[in-house]
Amino acid sequence: MDLLTSAYLSLKERLRIRAQRITGRSDEAEDALQDAFYRLWTRQYDIRTTDQAEALLHTAVRNASVDQVRRHRDVLPLQSADAVPGRPDPEDSREALALVRGIIENALSPTQKYILERKEYEGVPLETIAEELGMQPGAVRVQLSRARKTIREIYRRTENEK
Repeated sequence: MDLLTSAYLSLKERLRIRAQRITGRSDEAEDALQDAFYRLWTRQYDIRTTDQAEALLHTAVRNASVDQVRRHRDVLPLQSADAVPGRPDPEDSREALALVRGIIENALSPTQKYILERKEYEGVPLETIAEELGMQPGAVRVQLSRARKTIREIYRRTENEK
């Protein structure tokens, strides 16, 4: 039996518990375990020690579990944010949403608006946005951070004035 398989069999229950804590569901935890093992199976000949196999398994299960969560999470579109169940006052939510939309339209540069829209609303990776804009990924991160900071500051200032 190879190192990866023996490490997997000895850690399987602990890995399943870890995956279930992250995903919150046993079926998704099982999927994450299988994904992790498959990912590592393709690299099994690079694994030299049992410790290395165990470390790689823990990391791969964590990453696969997070991927499962990301695949299955429900992303609430900005237009329907006021329809979230359990919100105390939908009118306050609509006002806050309108305020944030106004800040985005009036206070951000066109580049910041584009980056924010692509990243937050469409879920496009920063590297892809950087390629689209002909920028470095680090510069895109800086612009996104500045946009968020601007929105936060103006929103707080406006709320304090009320």
